[in-house]
Amino acid sequence: MAIHSSVLELIGETPIVRAQHLDTGLCEVYLKLESANPGGSIKDRIGMSMIEAAERRGDLSPGATLVEGTAGNTGIGLALVAQQKGYKLVLVVPDKMSREKIFNLKA
Repeated sequence: MAIHSSVLELIGETPIVRAQHLDTGLCEVYLKLESANPGGSIKDRIGMSMIEAAERRGDLSPGATLVEGTAGNTGIGLALVAQQKGYKLVLVVPDKMSREKIFNLKA
């Protein structure tokens, strides 16, 4: 098993599985298991892409504070990447967001 120096190296490196026991006709169907990303969803990729694009444009300075409106998984992806890259993150969430999601965002 490989040892990684950063959790960011795991984003997008999710397994692909050939679907079996499904009637796919002549086609083979492959499933990319994005739930295996560190934050648990495909939104980890989006969080990393957003932050890396801002870095490439020169929009972020070291320790910058990022602000994002979110209802869940995008915020989790951003929180994961921001923490690893040394950015602060302020998330604006809906009033009716579940306690579980808020807990995950704070973690």
